[in-house]
Amino acid sequence: MTLENSLNIGALAKATGTKVETIRWYERVGLLAAPARTAGNYRTYGEPHLGRLSFIRRARDLGFSLEQIRTLLDLAEDRERSCDAVDAIAREHLGEVDRKIADLQALRRELDSLSGQCRHGKVAECRIIEALAPAPHLLSSSVSK
Repeated sequence: MTLENSLNIGALAKATGTKVETIRWYERVGLLAAPARTAGNYRTYGEPHLGRLSFIRRARDLGFSLEQIRTLLDLAEDRERSCDAVDAIAREHLGEVDRKIADLQALRRELDSLSGQCRHGKVAECRIIEALAPAPHLLSSSVSK
């Protein structure tokens, strides 16, 4: 990408759906290389920045942690390397996703059960509010601390 078709930070943000402050933060934490500067000291981003930021955004959208993304980016730089390490990270993340899904399914069952207890009466008699309120013994022990 030449200077004529380089991107300023706003254009890079728009092209990747990333906030300008997030781009600057990625630069500060070393996920995105510092860009070249114009004579007027404006950032100019090229194809490598666009590709790398797009990768970061997609990985974040899939829920990968910043450390996992950093490792994946490091691994991606050695194109001849075995992809076993990449696969291990993806499988580890898949396990995390499965755990979150199980937690959400348990949460759904609990909310469904609470909703099923609603008698459509007055709030003072609401089984949902009652179930969400802390047990009286928990209130007295937390107040005394």
